[in-house]
Parts: sequence; structure tokens; C-alpha cells
Amino acid sequence: MNKLITTLIISVLLPLTLSAQKKYEATWESIDSRPVPEWFSDAKFGIFIHWGLFSVPAWGPLPSDGASVYDCYAEWYWSKLMNKDNKVNPLFVDFHNRNYGEKFKYQDFADQFKCEMFKPEYWAKLFRESGARYVVLTSKHHEGFTLWQSAQAWNWNSVDVGPHRDLAGELTEAVKKAGLHMGFYYSLYEWFNPLYLSDPDRYVDEHMLPQLKDLVTRYEPDIVWTDGEWDLPSERWRSTEFLAWLYNESPVRETVAVNDRWGKETRSVHGGYYTTEYDLVHEGKIESLAHPWEECRGIGSSFGYNRNEQLNDYSTSEELVHLLIDKVSSGGNLLLNIGPTADGRIPVIMQQRLADIGSWLDVNGEAIYGTRAWDKATKQPNINAFFTAKGKDLYVICTKYPDRAITVRGVGGKPKSVSLLGVDAKVEFLAAGGNVTITPPRINPADGRYAWVFKLTGAL
Repeated sequence: MNKLITTLIISVLLPLTLSAQKKYEATWESIDSRPVPEWFSDAKFGIFIHWGLFSVPAWGPLPSDGASVYDCYAEWYWSKLMNKDNKVNPLFVDFHNRNYGEKFKYQDFADQFKCEMFKPEYWAKLFRESGARYVVLTSKHHEGFTLWQSAQAWNWNSVDVGPHRDLAGELTEAVKKAGLHMGFYYSLYEWFNPLYLSDPDRYVDEHMLPQLKDLVTRYEPDIVWTDGEWDLPSERWRSTEFLAWLYNESPVRETVAVNDRWGKETRSVHGGYYTTEYDLVHEGKIESLAHPWEECRGIGSSFGYNRNEQLNDYSTSEELVHLLIDKVSSGGNLLLNIGPTADGRIPVIMQQRLADIGSWLDVNGEAIYGTRAWDKATKQPNINAFFTAKGKDLYVICTKYPDRAITVRGVGGKPKSVSLLGVDAKVEFLAAGGNVTITPPRINPADGRYAWVFKLTGAL
């Protein structure tokens, strides 16, 4: 009898449970109603990885050559080499012909993309120690070469040719084992795919959609980061159809986060979180938006590894920590890119930058992770600092250690205490009229700290 009653209860409640789960329709109104998962807004810092056949020539011009931001991208090597209308085309042609010869085709780089030094466990360990909470790998860039054995990219993937390894799968396993969120960049279009060039609609139906669904079902990523959307409107890409499948039926329907690059009209309008790129792409300042957003950029001026870059082309560790602080205090995330070499190494200078960021976050991470922008931060004309908030706590982040008292205005309440993260020293403060004046303790700030955080516990 008890078993029968239990069965009847389940049979009644199960349809109710299923009907309570929101089903998303293939319209932007419905798709946009899905909130960006909270884990993404809490994570704040991610690692972008641009890796592919472009990592073999690993070359592009520099800003010092007069190149624009986009012209410096080494991962655009094939396009710049073939596009005679591009102003930097002669630079790429000259470099290519001198080093590989006029008869050497871009496709021939596949045999040189060996990845023999690739150690996914080491990569994952480095990412974890950098303080990053998520990773986004280029599963397929605009060249169409995939880092997994895609049926739609037969003989144009890392298993059939080149390293003969499932690079996407190996890294996914290592990153998830390290406790980080794993995601994939995926280019919707392909520069020289004959099917795309002749029949884009058929390409979407027979190539792009099944390939993208295979990537999701095979590796269950927490992020789907699309790009190359600018060629067609989202209707032609059938973006809402894919996203409805992703949110309703895919194995990651409850956890996946997506960006806003789903059609020529969608950036900062539709999709998931909004994206900037070297602070470009969008009109106006995305920092003014309450919607979740993310800035992506390289440590240098390229996403793919560029052997042409010198030391002064790379941001310093201090600049990168300040960049992270700036983006997070404005309400966003930072997706910082690294460009591995063709043999599978992360350049040492990039490792060093990530290690330095991680050392700073080890001490000050509570002012970054899980925080939100403080709505009164823009009303602080007399203090050179950044602000983040979490619950009732306010964090005052100083990129230079203050040599005198600082007053934070509009706090409203009296903090229970004020402390300096990572420093065992008493911090004197005075709360009056909704303002808090902090007297920094006299310390000898260690070199390499980059920024100092005062925590105002219970101030909000």
C-alpha cells in the first residue's frame, strides 16, 4: 500500500515539477528573459585561450608599425594574407613568402601544429593558481580548424591531422578536475569554407548547428562564447533556435552562460552577458549598464601568440591587476587572454603575469569574487580608489597606498570595523554624517602588491 501511495504521489508531482521549469521559445524576447547564471557574475576573472593553426606562424604587425588594434591580431593571419584590400596585407605577404615561400599554403601549417609540449594538467594548475574561476578555449576560430574530432570538419581538426589529439577534451578534463568552469569560444562563420561562401543557409543547417551541438553535448561546457556573428543577422544564424535548444534540452541547460555575439544586430542587445574587446566594439560605455558584462583582451596586443611582440608590448603585472580592479569595480568580469605556442607551451612571460595576479588575489580576492559595483562609487571626487560591495561590506581598493587619511562619502552607516586585507595592523576610522574617514596604518607596503584593500565590515 505504501509503495502504491508513493507511486501515485510521484505520478502527480512529476508533471507539476516539469511544468514549473520554464521553457524558452526561439524568440529573443523569451531567450533574453533567462538570467545570466549567478556563478558567472560571481567569478569575475577568466582565462581566454587562442590556439590553432595560426599559432604556427604566430606573427602579426604591432601598434608601433602603425597597425590598428584589429590588425595586430596574429590569429587573423590567413585572412590578412589573402585579403589584398587590407592595408596590412603586404606585411603578411612579405613575412609569409620570406619564411615559407609563395607556394606554401595556410593549410600546410596543419602538419606543423604538433602540440608535443602540451600538458593540460599543468595549464589547469596555472589557471587555478592565477585566481581565475573559468576558462574559455577557442574550439574553432574563423579558420574552421577544430580542436576536437568534429564530423563536420573531417581532416581539418586536431585529431585527424596535426597533433592527433583531442585538445578540447584533454583540457576540459583537466580544467574541470581543477575545480574551474570550462567554456568554449566558437566562430559561427568560417572565412574560406566553400559551403559558407556559396550557401550560408545550408552551411548553418548542415555544418554549424550540428557542429555546435556536438561540442556542447560532448564536453558539457559552462560557457558558449560565440564570435564571427557580424556577417549575418541572428535570424540567418538561427541563433534563437540554438539557444532554445541549449536552455531547454542540452545537458548544460541549467548552468551554461552565453555571450551576446549571435548576429550582426545582437551585441549589447541580445543573448547573455555583453562583451567588450580591448574596450572596443560597443557604442558608449558598457560600464554604465546594469546587465552582466565582460571585457576580453590579451596580455599583449594580440590574442593568438605573436612572436613579433617584445617585452614592452606586454602589460605589466601591475597594469593587469589594475585592469581587473577597474572592470570588476565597474560591474564586469575580465577575460584575460593567453596565446600558447604551436608546440603547446604557455609563454613564460604570460605564466609570470598570471602568477602575479594570483598572488595578489590570494590576499585580496574577497574584494573581487562575488562582489558587485557600488552604486555610489561615482560620487567620490576626493579619493583615488575603486569600490566593490558584497552584502553589507564595502571594499575600498587603492592602487597606490594612501599617504594620508581618506574619506569615503555616502556610506550611510557606521562600519563594525575597518581592516586592511593581508596586513595585521589596526586601522583607525571615524564615521560621521554618512561618511567614513580612514586613517591608513603606517606600514612599509611590499613591492609588487599592486593595490591595497580596506574592508569596511557592515558599512552598507
